[in-house]
Amino acid sequence: MAAGLPALMLLLLAGLTAVNAVSTKAACLDAAREAALAASRGEEGVAAGSRHAPSGAEVAVVVEGERVRATVRAPVRALGADLPALTVVATAVAAVEPGIPDPQP
Repeated sequence: MAAGLPALMLLLLAGLTAVNAVSTKAACLDAAREAALAASRGEEGVAAGSRHAPSGAEVAVVVEGERVRATVRAPVRALGADLPALTVVATAVAAVEPGIPDPQP
């Protein structure tokens, strides 16, 4: 019984870290989608993505011909003091709107 308690705590911490990573991934996907859509409309994509991104996230927007690709990277701290942080990445692609001369990254 005493040996099972540390294993149970480890599983609990791993489960909570996984839930945190999934929710951060969803927030990154939302931010990437907003950044790609904003840039495809001629607005500033990085600023739009940063408004929706989780704290500490990096937003990058690249215009590739008739497409805009937005990538959001965010660190997820594991629920243990000595464990390294995980990095969650989400990418979204949008077509450039017709009539927009220069999409803004």
